Amino acid sequence: MRDFRKYDIWQDAISLIDVVYDVVSRFPETEKFSLSTQIIRAAVSIPSNIAEGSSRESEKDFARFLQIALGSCFELETQIIIAMRRSYMNQESGDNIVMKIQSIQKRINGLKRKLKK
Repeated sequence: MRDFRKYDIWQDAISLIDVVYDVVSRFPETEKFSLSTQIIRAAVSIPSNIAEGSSRESEKDFARFLQIALGSCFELETQIIIAMRRSYMNQESGDNIVMKIQSIQKRINGLKRKLKK
């Protein structure tokens, strides 16, 4: 069994959640149960799937959970772009989050490739 806490991508995904919660807390009240909820769920899904996958016996199973985490990254990136277009966050905050997400995406892909070897 792997210790998910030692993976840099898991640690960075946990840190991303803090940033996401801070930004979403400033969304309009009308977004409390729509886009903001989706954003938080997608952000939480990333490290959760990395953690769950790390408990799996086979590399193939772990890679499958990494793929789910990667899907959540793309979902989150899309939702952040929507929030920026709706002016729920400023461009700088949005770009910063997107940069963090893209970094996690690249590293998840790298770990998946490593597991397949």
